[in-house]
Amino acid sequence: MSVHYPRIRIQAENGFVVVREGLDITFYMRHRHDDIAPKVHLALEAYLRSVGADALGWYADDEGELQPLDIAGWELVWRQMRAPSSAAIQLFDASNTETRYRFEYWGRTLEDTPLFKKANIVSAVSFWLPTEFLEEHGPGHVRELALELAAHLPFCSGHAGLSFNGDLDLSGVAPHVSPYYFRYPGLDIPRMSWRSLHLGNRVVGPQWLTFLGQPVLGELGGAAALRSHLISPETTVQALEGDRAVVTLGPWPEAGDTERGDTLPAYRELARVLEPWLFREPNGSMAGIPRQDVPRWERRFLD
Repeated sequence: MSVHYPRIRIQAENGFVVVREGLDITFYMRHRHDDIAPKVHLALEAYLRSVGADALGWYADDEGELQPLDIAGWELVWRQMRAPSSAAIQLFDASNTETRYRFEYWGRTLEDTPLFKKANIVSAVSFWLPTEFLEEHGPGHVRELALELAAHLPFCSGHAGLSFNGDLDLSGVAPHVSPYYFRYPGLDIPRMSWRSLHLGNRVVGPQWLTFLGQPVLGELGGAAALRSHLISPETTVQALEGDRAVVTLGPWPEAGDTERGDTLPAYRELARVLEPWLFREPNGSMAGIPRQDVPRWERRFLD
């Protein structure tokens, strides 16, 4: 176990690790797929340069079945990226024992559908890393990677930090993971594809790195005004190009541990500042958490 986060490995009967602690870097963009696809392509290439071209070995086809990311597989991925109206791309770890690396992109048309309102739909992209990558290269390298990815993308918000990476919706997984949800408040429950249908101008946070764009950063008064509201000594606010900023909560991503009294005060401070803009589940349900406990989890940094 790291001093910054627990080691979590939930295994299926066949030995495959279905959930583990990891890192999730996600950006939300209020832009149509056909406008941002070249930028997402550049971000994916930057990710592959960092983790290695062989880190990803499978893609999900139109039926959700995994197919090998061989030459033909990559050609299909790049064709999907160039699709004219929308794209759904999911690339998975080359390992046959766990999902350490993952790339997921949902390029939206931003049009109304029978279930979702145009005002709340955003395009989104996420990149997973294992904690072993963090330990090998250090948190500074991971932060620089997140900033490099951000530089390619016209994000309205984003985040990077610890998360429960894996198949949380898989039958039988919830009882094994639920004891950790409230004990380690710094681990997010990644729901990028779902959140991107409802997020609108709200933000998911706080996490180790919280990326803020417009309109939220403007409503906060800009990077300098935001910095004035945050007094935790290890918190930094860095202005980024395009009237955007990133808030960094200390040198390492932290899980906290409520059983030891570590409630992550810097995260709580940022949560109070961002409270009017924080995302809340529209239907009040989340993978692995009883419905009555969802509001408590969403307010874990506020109450």
